[in-house]
Amino acid sequence: MMHYLDANATEPLRPEARDAMLAACGITGNPSSVHCAGRAARRVMEDSRETLAARFGCQPGDLVFTSGGTEADALAVHALGQGRRLVIGATEHDAIRAAAPDATLVPVLSNGPIDLGVLAGILSAGPPALVCLMLANNETGTIQPVAEAAALCRVHGARLHVDAVQAAGRMAVNLGALGASSIAISSHKIGGPTGVGALLLAPEHSSVVPLIRGGGQERGRRGGTPPVAAIAGFAAAAMAAVGTEALAALRDAAERAAVIHGAMVVGGDAPRLGNTTCLALPGARADMQVIALDLEGVAVSAGAACSSGKVAASHVLAAMGLGALAGQAIRVSLPWNASAADVDAFAAAYVRMADRLRSPLVSRAA
Repeated sequence: MMHYLDANATEPLRPEARDAMLAACGITGNPSSVHCAGRAARRVMEDSRETLAARFGCQPGDLVFTSGGTEADALAVHALGQGRRLVIGATEHDAIRAAAPDATLVPVLSNGPIDLGVLAGILSAGPPALVCLMLANNETGTIQPVAEAAALCRVHGARLHVDAVQAAGRMAVNLGALGASSIAISSHKIGGPTGVGALLLAPEHSSVVPLIRGGGQERGRRGGTPPVAAIAGFAAAAMAAVGTEALAALRDAAERAAVIHGAMVVGGDAPRLGNTTCLALPGARADMQVIALDLEGVAVSAGAACSSGKVAASHVLAAMGLGALAGQAIRVSLPWNASAADVDAFAAAYVRMADRLRSPLVSRAA
């Protein structure tokens, strides 16, 4: 039996999403077609758009469907950053780092939140900027002070794009309440299907230059035939995702078991998502920890899932000043259907893994 504790890579598909997708798969038609089959597909898509817009605080016409969070981030940088200098947090996801390779980095504090004082200085020292900031970090779960950053952006005439991919469905996410120019969300992070996400735009930024041109879909903002069934599953998952507060007690139990056996909780004193913990084990390489736990039937990860196959020291943890520990940390992220049995299995496996991987270190110290 596999105990799946890698929800921040992808959540298990929610039954509500599966049911919505199966129903939508029974509809034949391209939503751009004007005949009755096309209109039926379009109705499913537009109902889903209205659901997602209401759930995350924008007007339906200001929501652009994309292939996922990476494309939504790239579209935001492309559309909102034109003619502006780019400023991003030092712990941003690679989707933002790749879209803005020459951006000015805002350092973070040792427990993960950005340094708002430095951000204020950067914004005051040059022309208007586009600031990109994650709401919740994918590796540590650290919640960023986005509302405070938005206030600084308003003072200095900057725009703010928020990567809410890990936060959506796990904490309150509302475009208007955050004060952002745009937010990116992704279906498979909330228990929907892979392959679909969205960029939500503030009304003043509703008209954007497309990154992908094509047949004029999404009001000319993103070309390509929309995946209607996936969109239906996306909306159903968003309505079923009610936060991670109920998972916090299980997360805390996993942390206690790991700490007793030598682990350090990264960013444990900062506000975090209730389902996420990052555990650094001195003397044990992150990739070896992941493999050892996998052999015990427990699935976790080291760093971002997009970097699998090339596990290296995390730029997130390096930015937090962890030094060598940046390559000795794993991420445990509880899915919506996690149970006490999953955490018990992790705790037992972690004890055996920690003893085995650290034994040479202990022997040398003796």
